[in-house]
Amino acid sequence: MKKPLILVSNDDGITAPGIRNLVEIVHAMGAEVVVVAPDSPQSGMGHAITIGHALRLTENPVFGPDIKAYECSGTPADCVKIAKHYVLKDRTPDLVVSGINHGSNASVNVLYSGTMSAAIEAAIEGLPAIGFSLCEYGPQADFSHVAEWVTQICRHALDHGVPAGTALNVNIPKNSDTPIAGLRLGRQARAKWQEEFDQRFDPYQRPYYWLVGSFVNLDHGTDTDEWALAHNYVSIVPCQFDLTAAYGLAHLSTKWQLPLPEAEAVQAPPQPVPSGDYGPATQS
Repeated sequence: MKKPLILVSNDDGITAPGIRNLVEIVHAMGAEVVVVAPDSPQSGMGHAITIGHALRLTENPVFGPDIKAYECSGTPADCVKIAKHYVLKDRTPDLVVSGINHGSNASVNVLYSGTMSAAIEAAIEGLPAIGFSLCEYGPQADFSHVAEWVTQICRHALDHGVPAGTALNVNIPKNSDTPIAGLRLGRQARAKWQEEFDQRFDPYQRPYYWLVGSFVNLDHGTDTDEWALAHNYVSIVPCQFDLTAAYGLAHLSTKWQLPLPEAEAVQAPPQPVPSGDYGPATQS
């Protein structure tokens, strides 16, 4: 059988332990693996792309002679773009995987995540894509338990596909004495960072600011990624790059009574609001 072609990227950089583990896992599946990843950490870059200066692309044999790997001076989204349009040229990956990120990308974190932006960029290009994250920060994170879950999810994606226009956001609990309970599909929890800027001073007494804060989960639903992780499940959330809020269309079209020509008025069908403390409290 023809080997599947899997493109690998990340946001922690090409030398991060997370991407090394991901490359080893998908290579062990019998796939042909091509890596295009940032040459330095790009965490929190979101879906930024490089438009104001040149991109550099250098082959790097960091994963050994069997793996074609390139480091890119750009963002995770840049890496997927240049992989599709230059590195792979006329070849189409069977799957794009990003990660394994050092730290959770559940709930609101998906908006800031470079890991997920690589996956979402692939989805924009019409490619099946998955972003993997481990809920443990730091360079010494323990990835020893992730292989069976990454392998299982990747095989399902190769065998059954990923819904068009979506990328899967997969978060894996950190290794502990409690076995992982299994896989759980869900939605993105409504959560936020309660942020502050800590003012500090350099040796010349000039002020600078450091972003600090705490994570607050505002969602009490039992069908969310945060609930799944809190109960030691691997969380899978399908994410879309179409950010249109369907219930927002319904509200504006009925409540605002905008003076639009009738033919152009938005006739949005009623959309169910996700369960839990999410979205508007009422809907008419």
